[in-house]
Amino acid sequence: MTNSWAGLPYPTQPGQVGGHEGVGKIVKMGAGTENSNVKVGDRYYTPGTFQQYVCGPASYVTPIPESLASDAAAPMLCAGVTVYSALRKSGAQAGDWVVLLGAGGGLGHLACQIASRGMGMRVIGIDAGNKKDLATECGAEVFIDHTQGKAEEEVKKATGGLGAQAVLVLTAANGAYASAMGLLKFGGTLVCVGLPEGELKAIATAYPQFLVAKAQRIIGVAVGNRKEAIETLEFAERGLVKTHFTTCKMDELTKTFEEMDRGELKGRVVLDLTA
Repeated sequence: MTNSWAGLPYPTQPGQVGGHEGVGKIVKMGAGTENSNVKVGDRYYTPGTFQQYVCGPASYVTPIPESLASDAAAPMLCAGVTVYSALRKSGAQAGDWVVLLGAGGGLGHLACQIASRGMGMRVIGIDAGNKKDLATECGAEVFIDHTQGKAEEEVKKATGGLGAQAVLVLTAANGAYASAMGLLKFGGTLVCVGLPEGELKAIATAYPQFLVAKAQRIIGVAVGNRKEAIETLEFAERGLVKTHFTTCKMDELTKTFEEMDRGELKGRVVLDLTA
């Protein structure tokens, strides 16, 4: 583990067991769990799952729909619920334009599907040109290659000159944040999700004068709540959202992290710890 979130303004947890999107089957219930909404044999989600057996509070595990495979469910419980919560908190409604910066990434390709197919929003996906097929396949009505340097112009063109109701930054690039404010309409909302590494930098174009004059706002979203997690799983169960993922075993974990560090991964990787 590279501990690449070390620049955050709060302490990390050395020695913490990795795995925060784990899905497993309950094999035993402890005392005081008789009236909980789960039972032995149910599948559930709980953190700290790079191991074969974990303990989780019965009141907080999230039931997994029977028809949803475990490896398909796992990415919904961090990436999926995070972007769903971000879209809900953005204030955008069905029919509104939303811009997704990083539309072809692990978070972005799920956000495209949830926004367009699950919430009825009109999606503008922005990413590198090689992510166009994935973003459009996942529901982006318009795709913009950010390397061409015309994102603001193209967003205004697609939205009739107004800009988007919401912009979600789903990438860890400071440059994406710097471009985001110029993509918003009057009364629009910038949602911060991706966390840039290294030295802390302010959002370059968040000028108070423009925020006041255009009645815009900036919010941050880390992850969703348990209700939103259940609703996200329902999207997947209904077939509205499908994660592009590969499944690997523990002995492939180092190789997977190396590919992640080089930016070579497409979609998500699910670690299979079953015997």
